[in-house]
Amino acid sequence: MQSSNPVFGRSAAFSGRPGVRDVPAPSAEKLEAMYSAPSATPTQTGRMTYDDVVMRTGATLGVVLIGAVIGWNVPGLFYIGLIGGLILGLVNAFKREPSPPLILAYALLMGTFLGAISGMLEGAQISAGGSTLDGIVAQAVIGTLGVFAVALFLYRSGRVRVTPKFQRGAMIAMGGYLVFVIANLFFQIFGSSDSAFGFRTGIVGIAIGLFAVTLAAVFLILDFDFIEKGVKEGIPAKYAWTAAFGLTVTLVWLYIEMLRLLAILRGE
Repeated sequence: MQSSNPVFGRSAAFSGRPGVRDVPAPSAEKLEAMYSAPSATPTQTGRMTYDDVVMRTGATLGVVLIGAVIGWNVPGLFYIGLIGGLILGLVNAFKREPSPPLILAYALLMGTFLGAISGMLEGAQISAGGSTLDGIVAQAVIGTLGVFAVALFLYRSGRVRVTPKFQRGAMIAMGGYLVFVIANLFFQIFGSSDSAFGFRTGIVGIAIGLFAVTLAAVFLILDFDFIEKGVKEGIPAKYAWTAAFGLTVTLVWLYIEMLRLLAILRGE
């Protein structure tokens, strides 16, 4: 019986034309083999896995490290890395589909910025006491890795759960912190303070630094939650680059906050 639907009518399977319905049915042995075959893995079906995220994140952080070496040796690239990294960060953040070349370009530029600012701070003369900031980069790296490990432990152990209330609180805190950062930047540019960190000096600077580090840890937990939900829901593997980008942004931010906090603790 031929279907009156023109779409189905052009299909041999629905039109009753020979050559389709005459295909013999598979044997019982073949059906049994099909049912007993192992299920397709997430990799075979093109879904995101934890291995995908780890590999993409490793590649992105590797590029950050390459950029850091360049920036350390060529500190004049400080502003190129900063401005270019911020621009590409915004571009990647607002793209609906992840672009690996743009994400890796962001990692290279931000790595250049981190290397340049790290080289400037390492061994820099402190205004009070005549001492230097020797070893501050190693301390910041260890602190960043420590916060990452603690955040991962708190999330995986279930001690911190990502709920809608948790997410709202994190976004409100981030909004308030961004307002402060902008106000502090204007104070540094147009104010009369001699501090390299504007309002962030002394006890106030330490308190704000601890708040910023804690907030970065909270956003790491949000990144972990995105990754876990993405793997469970079977989102396409290409979004492993999105996860890698999110983790890289948060880790870069956390490292910068660690550098600033350590500099304040050691007397700027």
